[in-house]
Formats: sequence, C-alpha cells, structure tokens
Amino acid sequence: MRHRYRGRVTGILIVNAAATWFMAGVIWIVQLVHYPLFARVGGDGFPAYHAAHSARISLVVGPAMLVEAATAVLVALARPDGVAAWAAWLGVGLVAVTWLATALLAVPQHGRLSTGFDAGAHRRLVVGNWVRTAAWSARGVLVAVMLASAVPG
Repeated sequence: MRHRYRGRVTGILIVNAAATWFMAGVIWIVQLVHYPLFARVGGDGFPAYHAAHSARISLVVGPAMLVEAATAVLVALARPDGVAAWAAWLGVGLVAVTWLATALLAVPQHGRLSTGFDAGAHRRLVVGNWVRTAAWSARGVLVAVMLASAVPG
C-alpha cells in the first residue's frame, strides 16, 4: 500500500535534502566567515550590527530550519522505499541536535553579545557552533545516502 505514496514521499525527501543542504551551506559560511568577523566590527557599532545580524539571519535560517524539521519527521514517519528506518530516525535526531545546540549554545551567547562585544561570549559562540556545523554536515551526507537509496536508477 505504501507504494501509492512513493512519489509524494520521495518528493518530501527531496525537499528535506534541499533544506538540509541549504542549512549546511549557511552554517559553514557562518562558522568560517561570519562569526569570526564579529571580532572586527568594533565596540561602538557592535550592538547595532549584532541586532541587524540577528534579524536578518533569522529571516534566512528560520524558514529553512522549520521546513527541514517538518520534512525530516515526515520522511521518518512515511519512509520512501529503500530508505532504512535507522537512517530516517538518525536524520530526525540530527535535526534535534541542531535545534538544541541553537537553543542551548548559540542563543545564550547571542544574548550576551546583544549588549556589546564580549570576547568570551564570542569564543563560546564560535566553538559551540562547531556542534551545529558538524550536525548539519552529517545530515547533508545522510540525506544524500537516503536520496540515493530512494531514487531508482
């Protein structure tokens, strides 16, 4: 009976992969370029810069993170043919890691940085962000494997 939905389920996996790869690209740019440059903004302009960063990056990552999370759960619940259950649920787990690392590691440091540049908070932000970078990179590989398993050919 599941084969009737194969096209839709595979389509959800494709959307999930696109959101994951988008976020993997964003997180690598943030990790290697954007966050390190926080230290070069300057003290007086930093609070305004940080506020603008926070508002703009939320518009970029918020929708993609929501799409990724929703489609990861859908892929796990209605797996495409050929996708192993462990892979689908590992994908959900990695989404949880990115969300938890965002909430527990990134958000508190951004809160500290919102009032002015703090070298310690900045260092903790950059170091803690490696958790998200690793999780999104692993998800990128995982969704590629799932796509290869689900797409005939």
